[in-house]
Amino acid sequence: MPSIIDRSPVVAAVSTGGASPVLARLIRSRLESVIPAGYGRLAELCGRFRERVKHTITNPEERRRFWDHILQGGVAERVFSGHMQEAEALMERELTDGHLQSGMGEVYLVGGGPGDPDLLTFRALRLMQQADVVVYDRLVAKAVLDMTRSDAERIYVGKERDNHAMRQEEINELLADLAKQGKRVVRLKGGDPFIFGRGGEEIDTLASQGVPFQVVPGVTAAAGCASYAGIPLTHRDYAQSVTFVTGHLKDNSMNLNWLQLAQPNQTVVFYMGLKGLPVISRELQAHGVSALVQQGTTHQQRVFTGTIATLPEIVERERPKPPTLIIVGDVVQLQGKLSWFDTPEASEQGATTPVTPGTELR
Repeated sequence: MPSIIDRSPVVAAVSTGGASPVLARLIRSRLESVIPAGYGRLAELCGRFRERVKHTITNPEERRRFWDHILQGGVAERVFSGHMQEAEALMERELTDGHLQSGMGEVYLVGGGPGDPDLLTFRALRLMQQADVVVYDRLVAKAVLDMTRSDAERIYVGKERDNHAMRQEEINELLADLAKQGKRVVRLKGGDPFIFGRGGEEIDTLASQGVPFQVVPGVTAAAGCASYAGIPLTHRDYAQSVTFVTGHLKDNSMNLNWLQLAQPNQTVVFYMGLKGLPVISRELQAHGVSALVQQGTTHQQRVFTGTIATLPEIVERERPKPPTLIIVGDVVQLQGKLSWFDTPEASEQGATTPVTPGTELR
């Protein structure tokens, strides 16, 4: 008996002719993971419109292109995301209002995660592989960028301190312009689009200009890097809350509530904090142990632990490179005990060092 993938009315079967039923089952499980459950709903929608499409678009080649557009475009994506009414309304426009000929594309804001491509969501991978254009940031790992369609146009819009390839306002307009040219655009970001990723600013522009879009969350750097470093962000014995903070300096000042951040029994994670580390260290001297996680979740990961007072010395000596997170809190004590993800680079350099509260880096 074959192994069945049931997305009724779409059904697929895998058979090895009796040679290895276990292999057939494994192949089926792989296919199950990459074929969205929404394919059944998509097939039903296509069935309802099939005769209308046949009578509206009489040329077989044009009709094939139309169905290619429907099954790989905005209609399909709305079905997969559960917005059936929007999918049917868009299908009606494609047929009756010449929307297909108007050439409107769509923008996908995709969270690329902290670096390990295995942490991408199924939806992120599907959209990355069907996009015509990929607009990507500096912090997107090469291994993640390589998962995009090989023939897609790639546009780099990364930002470094005092060195922006493109201003944010220009990026916003670029996304809208590309979609208006009929292109499917992936806006690929490191981490999650809505956590220090300016995703809200970008979709605000898209919404105001009537450009279709959707947002695909990603594993934010704090969650991914802390997990791979063996540092639980919350723990019943050490931290009952966690705060994400941007450490990016502006006008040589940091407008943060230091009193709130220095409270006990919490974990504070600083994004983009290397430049402002002296200020962070000075303001949080009493907060206890801390860690630096460089290029977390990748094979270049390095973890440095110490007290908040010793962090500037560690940075001066080890010269960590972005992207690097700063994790502050008593949960860092657990890093030596719970660390599970080891890399040859980190082991050779002795980068991971456990600490106890109040001690210097050993």
